[in-house]
Amino acid sequence: MSREIVAGVDGSPESLAAADWAAREAEHRGLALRLVHAWRWEPLDLPLVQDPETQQRAARAVLHEAEATIAQRHPGLTLTAELLPDVPVAALLGIGERAEMLVIGSRGHGAVTGFLLGSYGQQIIAAASRPVVAVRSRDGEPAEPPSGYVLVGQLGSPEDSAAALGFAFEAAAARGASVRAVRAWSLPPLYAYSPASMRLADEAGGLVPYEEKELREALAPWRERFPDVPVIEHVELGSAGQVLLSASGGAQLLVVGRRARRGALGPRIGSVAHAALHLAPCPVAVVPQG
Repeated sequence: MSREIVAGVDGSPESLAAADWAAREAEHRGLALRLVHAWRWEPLDLPLVQDPETQQRAARAVLHEAEATIAQRHPGLTLTAELLPDVPVAALLGIGERAEMLVIGSRGHGAVTGFLLGSYGQQIIAAASRPVVAVRSRDGEPAEPPSGYVLVGQLGSPEDSAAALGFAFEAAAARGASVRAVRAWSLPPLYAYSPASMRLADEAGGLVPYEEKELREALAPWRERFPDVPVIEHVELGSAGQVLLSASGGAQLLVVGRRARRGALGPRIGSVAHAALHLAPCPVAVVPQG
């Protein structure tokens, strides 16, 4: 199977904006794009659309309209469209297992929620094994500046952030953009300092140089792999979510990692990803950590 990006569409302007962003990303990366719309017949309250044939025709119309729009805007793109006979979350998670990334709309209004960020979108982001990009919409167009850097949060050890950093460098290389890597840190209470951590901080010359060293070491293999991508390093005292959001104004894309977290209601996203998805002005890629 050829490499491809998958975008979910549901007939809303937000999902069309996400599909358009996915099309441009596919062009940047030289990939194919697959548009998908999930539909499974269920009785509705409206008596005129109770039969499955009518609902299926409406579902196909949603898919075909999105396909025609994207094909017109991106005539050279390898594009396919598929109607998935399942509920949205299971459908997109299933087909996304074989994709380079999943792309969904990040805001929706009205009765048809589909893949839009809300309960469905958060379930997809929390459970996906592949990167998920949530795209905001501004008047039906992706809210993405024409130029700018790829912003990525580097949290924890180099191993913890490797997947997010790799995605950010790949995105920047494909776009001809720079990477701005941000590492936020905070002062823990005195009892939280272990002798080992204090020794490492002393050897680095203090807490700030220690954090800067951690960021440099995490970036080193990606600088070597992508030597043509300019890199800006940013270390700042504060919460990770706030620091990333403060740096996101000029970003084309914000990339954050996601640890596997489970709550009482199933998988969930962390606080940093949650803040980015709801408040960042640009598309947000949430990358599961290995």
